[in-house]
Amino acid sequence: MGSAGVKLRTRFLGLLPRRSDWAAARRHPRRDLLAGVTVAIVALPLALAFGVSSGLGAQAGLATAIVAGVLAAVFGGSNLQVSGPTGAMTVVLVPIMHQFGASGVLMVGLLAGVVLIVLAVARVGRFAQFMPTPVIEGFTAGIAVVIALQQVPAALGVTGMDGERVWQVAAAALARYAGEPDPAPLVMALAVAALMLVGARWRPGVPFSLVGVVLASVVAEVAGLGVARIGALPATLPAPSLAFLDAGALAALLPSALAVAALAALESLLCASVADAMSVNERHDPDRELFGQGIANLVAPLFGGVPATAAIARTAVNVRSGARSRVAAIIHAVVLAVIVFAASGLVARIPLAALAGVLLATTVRMVEVGSLRAIARSTRGDALVMALTFVVTVALDLVTAVALGIGVAIVLALRAVARTVQVEQVPLEAGDHTEEERRLLAEHIVAYRFDGPLFFAAAHRFLLELSQVADVRVVILRLSRVTTIDATGAHVLGDAITRLEQRGITVLLSGIKPRHGQVLAALGVAEHLRRDGQIFPDTPAAIARAHILLASEGAAEAAVAVTT
Repeated sequence: MGSAGVKLRTRFLGLLPRRSDWAAARRHPRRDLLAGVTVAIVALPLALAFGVSSGLGAQAGLATAIVAGVLAAVFGGSNLQVSGPTGAMTVVLVPIMHQFGASGVLMVGLLAGVVLIVLAVARVGRFAQFMPTPVIEGFTAGIAVVIALQQVPAALGVTGMDGERVWQVAAAALARYAGEPDPAPLVMALAVAALMLVGARWRPGVPFSLVGVVLASVVAEVAGLGVARIGALPATLPAPSLAFLDAGALAALLPSALAVAALAALESLLCASVADAMSVNERHDPDRELFGQGIANLVAPLFGGVPATAAIARTAVNVRSGARSRVAAIIHAVVLAVIVFAASGLVARIPLAALAGVLLATTVRMVEVGSLRAIARSTRGDALVMALTFVVTVALDLVTAVALGIGVAIVLALRAVARTVQVEQVPLEAGDHTEEERRLLAEHIVAYRFDGPLFFAAAHRFLLELSQVADVRVVILRLSRVTTIDATGAHVLGDAITRLEQRGITVLLSGIKPRHGQVLAALGVAEHLRRDGQIFPDTPAAIARAHILLASEGAAEAAVAVTT
C-alpha cells in the first residue's frame, strides 16, 4: 500500500467509534436515561409531523428518528447531539418528492450519505465555521416561513394539494378553503400551537407538544370530528430493502443528493456547536460528525426513512435534561421504537391538523427576532446578505439561497478587504549623502509602500495608483508589508512595471517575501529585474542602487554635453 493509501486508511480509522466515547456513560447512567426518555417524548410529535410534511408519511419520520438517531449517536462526533428528521430537510425534500416520488427521496438520502462520508474522509468539517452569520440567520428565518406555509393545507383541513412551490400550494389551499370552510381543523391547529407557545413560557420543562397532540386527538374522538388522521402505521420497522435503487436515475438525482448532503453537513455542524456552547468541557469532532451523519443517511433509507440531520431543538432538550453521553440519544431512539411497536394504533388516530399546529409553533420558536434585528442594524452588507438569503429561500429553494448568500457575502468581504489595501508614497531615508545628493533623490526617486493583500480584488486600484506616478526617474516598490499575492495581483504588478518602464522610469523592488517571490517567479513576473539585479532584500539597498543609477545617468549626460 502506497503512502496515499496508508494516509487514507489512517484517516478512515480515525473516524470510527472509540472506547473513550462511552466513558461518560458509565458515570451518569440515570441522567442519560432520564434525558433520553424526555427527548423521545418531545421528538415523537416532531418525527410524525416532519414525516408527513416530507410526503413519505408519518412512518418515514419515525423510521428516521429511530435508525438515524442510533447510528448518528454511535458514529457521530458529538456526545450530546440528537439526530432525526428536521424542518430544514423537509423544505429540501418536498420538491424532490414532487419530481421523483418516494423512491427518489430514498435514493437521494442514500447518495447524500455517501457524499457525507467522502466529506468526512476529506476533512471538510472544519470549514463549516466560516459560514457567514447573516446567511445562517437568513435561511433559518426563510425555513421557518416555508415550514409554516407547508402546514397551511393540513391546518385548513384541505387534502390532495400538490405542487413544487410551497407558497403556490398554500395559496391554492386557501382558495379551496374559502369555497368550503371548516373551522374544526384550523381551530385545532391554532390551539395546539398556542398551547405550545404559552406553555413553553409557563413551564419550559413540560413537553406541551405531546400534551397538545394528545388533547387534540381525544377531542377529535369524543366530538366525532371529521378531520384527517395520520392513518395506519406498521407495527414494526420495515425490513431493509434496496428496491428503490435505480441506476438510471443516479445522474438526475445527484444534484439533489449534493444539496441534501450540504444541508445535513451544515445543520449538523451548527447544531454540534450549539451543544458545545450549552455544555461544559464538550468539544465535537466535525469530521466524525459528518461521518456519523453519513452512516445514518446511508442506512435510514433502507428502512424507509427520509434524510436526517442533527436537530437543534431536540439536542437542546437533551442537554437541558442532563444528558452526559451518547447513550441518551440512543435511549431516545429505543423509546420511539417501543412506541411504534406498542401504540401504532393510537398514533394512527392523531389528527394531521394537530401535527400542523406543532410545526407552526416550532417555526415561531425557530426565529430569533433579536438576532435578525441586530444583524439588520449592523452593516448594510450584512443586512443585504440576510435579506437576500431569506427571500430566495422562500421564493425558490434553500440550496440556491445559501449559495447566493455565501457568494454575495464573499464579494462584500473581498470588497472590504480590497479597501484596506494601501499604496502610499513614503519618505526615503537616503542616509549620509551630500545636500546635492539628497536634492537629487528627492527630485528623481519615489518609493511606494504596499500594505495588505495584493490580490484580484485590489489589483485594479493598485494599477490606478501607480499610473499617476510622474516626473521621476526611479520608482522603488516596497513589498515587505504585502500579506498575500495571487496570480491576478502578480500579473497587475508586472503590467505596472512594464508601463513605468515604457515611460523611461527605472523600477526597483525591495522586501519581497520568499513565498511571494515564488509566485512571481512561477508566473514570469519581473524576471528581467531579477536578472539585472534590480530586486533587493531591503529598501536601503534599493536606495543605494537608485543613487548609483542616477549618478551614472548624470555623468553620461554631462559627457554628452561636453562633446557637443
